[in-house]
Amino acid sequence: MSDIQCSNCKSPYPESGVPYRCTTCGGTYDHASLPNLNPNLLDNTSLMNGMWRYRYTFMLPEHAPQIYLGEGNTPLIWKDFNGVEVGFKLEYLNPTGSFKDRGTALLVSFLKSRDVESTVEDSSGNAGASLAAYAAYAGIKARVFVPDYASGPKRAQIESYAADITRVLGPRSNATEAVLRTVEQGVVYASHAFMPHGLLGYATVAYELYEQIGKAPGTVIVPAGQGSFILGLGRGFQILQQAGEIDRIPKLVGVQARACAPLWAVFTYGVGGIGWVDEGQTLAEGVRIKHPLRGDTILQLISEVDGMFVVVDEEEIIAGQDQLARMGFYVEPTSAIVWSAMSQLKGSVPEPVVLILTGTGLKAYGD
Repeated sequence: MSDIQCSNCKSPYPESGVPYRCTTCGGTYDHASLPNLNPNLLDNTSLMNGMWRYRYTFMLPEHAPQIYLGEGNTPLIWKDFNGVEVGFKLEYLNPTGSFKDRGTALLVSFLKSRDVESTVEDSSGNAGASLAAYAAYAGIKARVFVPDYASGPKRAQIESYAADITRVLGPRSNATEAVLRTVEQGVVYASHAFMPHGLLGYATVAYELYEQIGKAPGTVIVPAGQGSFILGLGRGFQILQQAGEIDRIPKLVGVQARACAPLWAVFTYGVGGIGWVDEGQTLAEGVRIKHPLRGDTILQLISEVDGMFVVVDEEEIIAGQDQLARMGFYVEPTSAIVWSAMSQLKGSVPEPVVLILTGTGLKAYGD
């Protein structure tokens, strides 16, 4: 895995084992370079390949299996919004109901290439459900730590895949602390935040948007918690630009709930802004992350592409979810924050504008 190295000391990812942090200095692993995109290498032999059409860009080991449940190739639907054509990328139509499947498919493929038999993860719901599903398909036993406030349908979904679930009282960060205590005992940690393998899965959304529109969008608006999705998406557009397919990268807009908005705070007020950030309660549970692991890298990307972060209040989240449903898009509150952001930004960002709807509303409520 020479493509992956420590962001701090530059040590390469080891050829055996599955560490989630650098074994030399404890730093965070990331891709050392971007893959080359060559449209002539796309695997179009089967319509069933989904995002695996782009496998040659995934930087997986050659012997890694294709772990595929139907992820990718999601629809892009256009709707007029007060004279502006807005595109809705329906990521909630991925197999487990969220965009997480694009990253999980690659991560589980890598785990299988290292002969992993059991693993743990922490999640507010969507990442845990995704890992549970793909691990079940791959024959890997999974255990997921979730905050106690995670919605009932998400917990039920995780359990339905025969994964063990551990509910942790308190804020989202408590679930991470609990899983790390288990990891200290030698268990493989399939963290969607720490492990970089899924980022190039998220990049495929950029490739698909380019193919579906015939050019780069003007603006892409996406929910941001850990920020892995906006990071992978941005890299996807960078890969397209590097290949000469597009001449500019869209304006990337990350959306956070005001109750927990660290990326927005630092983007808006500088490093001093982080001082007042709280892990407050929010309906948008999927973005309730106080300390995004790759925050510095994400903020650097946003600066490079002239992107931005915005925040929405709780009442806006509820209104946005209702308005999207009235247009035919049934999404969870975490997804709905992009509609409120669109309302704030209308007329001030480049068109065409694409909103990423990340998770289905079927997961949102119930005990």
